[in-house]
Amino acid sequence: MIRYLLFILLLFIACEQKTAIHNAPEADKLYDEGAQLLLKDNIEAYRKFQKALNYYYKTRDSSNISKSLICQAIAQKYTGDIFGAETTLVDALNFMKEGDESLYSAYNTLGDIKYAQKEYASAEEWYNKGLSEKNTSQKDKFDMLNNKGASEYRQKKYSSALKTLQNIDLSQVKDINLKNRIKENIVYTQWLQNQTSSFQSKFEELLNLKLKNNDYWGANSSYSHLAEINQENNPAISLYYAQKMLEVAKKLKSPDDRLEAIEKISLVDNPINSRKNFKQYKNLSDSIQNYKNDNRNRFAYIKYDSEKKEIDNQRLKADNSQKQINILLLIIALILAIIIIGWYRKRQIQLKQEKELEVKNTQLKMSKKVHDVVANGIYQVMTKIENQSDFDKDEALDELEFVYEKSRDISYEKEDTSDTLDFDIKVSTLISSFKSDEVHTFLAGNSKNIWDGVSSSAKDELFQVIRELLVNMKKHSQASRVAFKFERKDNVIHIQYTDDGVGIQGDISYNNGLSNTVSRIEKIHGKITFDTQTEKGLKVYISFPA
Repeated sequence: MIRYLLFILLLFIACEQKTAIHNAPEADKLYDEGAQLLLKDNIEAYRKFQKALNYYYKTRDSSNISKSLICQAIAQKYTGDIFGAETTLVDALNFMKEGDESLYSAYNTLGDIKYAQKEYASAEEWYNKGLSEKNTSQKDKFDMLNNKGASEYRQKKYSSALKTLQNIDLSQVKDINLKNRIKENIVYTQWLQNQTSSFQSKFEELLNLKLKNNDYWGANSSYSHLAEINQENNPAISLYYAQKMLEVAKKLKSPDDRLEAIEKISLVDNPINSRKNFKQYKNLSDSIQNYKNDNRNRFAYIKYDSEKKEIDNQRLKADNSQKQINILLLIIALILAIIIIGWYRKRQIQLKQEKELEVKNTQLKMSKKVHDVVANGIYQVMTKIENQSDFDKDEALDELEFVYEKSRDISYEKEDTSDTLDFDIKVSTLISSFKSDEVHTFLAGNSKNIWDGVSSSAKDELFQVIRELLVNMKKHSQASRVAFKFERKDNVIHIQYTDDGVGIQGDISYNNGLSNTVSRIEKIHGKITFDTQTEKGLKVYISFPA
């Protein structure tokens, strides 16, 4: 029954887990759709990743959770929500462990965010962390090294930047656009280190390579640099390149590049146009900020709406689960009732068996008492009559009446409280009662103080053991000499029994009387050893704590 109950519980849990596993393909599909939309429609891409996250959170899929969050951060970064992107990435890091394959991407994106925030030292640290992580893409590594070099020259660490950039093996860079960007960063860093006009031709050469390769984003970077290096000495040339940058920025629909181009134009344009340029710059700047604010709010709404729907969905599932739990509880209650009824019946049978066993144990106990007290007691009286010629009738009757009283105590299960003799006298009397013309008994060490502190129950058990040894000797051993030696050492009483009879033939376990002696001594936490290896007779060693 219990196994059946466990089966139902496991089935219920398995159904819940199966639902979560069933949702995994849907989550992966949403993730792939988001990845395809990334950098094309970042708002919709963010929404897809958020839906995928709802599934991944349920299955505690930390790897896919971190990947989705990184992609969301990239979408936020490219739509101007820099601070939101940083928060999302920190959340992603909480789901990653050391050596996670997504750490490289997370650190690189954090470096880009810090670069956009103009925190160049922090950007360099994140790039260094990213470069220390394992990454199979050589292109990604070259790209991060290029970004690291840029963060270094922004800090005016020109030598360090050049070392970083020039250590890139350009022969291994397969992406032409990336190779041109690295070359331009090297030239730009060299110009920052030594601002001369000799770099003009190098920038123009790189510009032509980019235009030839239709790399207009890269071309705008060259226009920016050419406008910058001519700003002081050749303002007309600087204005030309700044205007070219603005023209391309409009085609690329890049408001940030447009804003930078207008700023560069304002620095070298005719002062007559300063008001127009300022107004244009201010309007575009406000527009960009509003765009970023709108996107930040949209991202926040997508997250809030998704989480609200998930909470409502979980509440509905909880209601359904509660109904299922109620049904399950009814089934469990029914099964438990069946189990309890079965247990009750089994317990009744067990109690009946225990009662029968108790009766058997009581019968065995009574049988043992009858053997020790009545049989051995009568045999002791018979031995006295046999061995002592002057044993009178009245004394024999008294002895028998004592045995009779003992037998009545057994039938009423009364404890023996009538014995008032000192134990050393009882032992001496018992041993001497087996003395005859054929059997000589010897006793040593049975002083009164040897029995100090020994409990009455231990004394009673020991008395029966001594009597059993004497009865066994009288019946079977044909001994002529019997000796008892008593000794007390360190609160342990040692008793040695010796006779010169025929010894014990066969196994002690077949001798009911002697086997009883073993159980009695064990009852008082003692030890008894029968030495049957002697050439003649029997030796028994007994010890027990006082």
